[in-house]
Amino acid sequence: MELTLLPDSLAICRLPRDAPIPQWALAGNFYAVCRSEEELSIVCPDGHPPAEVKADPGWRALKVQGPLPLTEIGVIAALSAPLAEAGISVFVMSTFDTDYLLIKETNVSKAVRVLGSHHTVHT
Repeated sequence: MELTLLPDSLAICRLPRDAPIPQWALAGNFYAVCRSEEELSIVCPDGHPPAEVKADPGWRALKVQGPLPLTEIGVIAALSAPLAEAGISVFVMSTFDTDYLLIKETNVSKAVRVLGSHHTVHT
């Protein structure tokens, strides 16, 4: 597989399940919003969430080059297994065309080395 490290630092945020989607969540080149019965989760550029929002900043996204067919099997397993063996946690996101692995910035260099031994990683 071929992956590209996206340049922006991201924050993963949690809001109450019934919270409206805030405007700050929709700004920037890369963001995601997911509502479940338990919460409203937002991934957005660092610096966008206000101080009162529960947020975990300092994430970077590795984009799997796509598009990938929705029937493709084992993409996340092939990427997350070597990272798990190296002790690197991931936050996974998917779109219609591809998958993204979010890695804490402190682990990006190690993740690139680990994945680079199995796949092509562009930084």
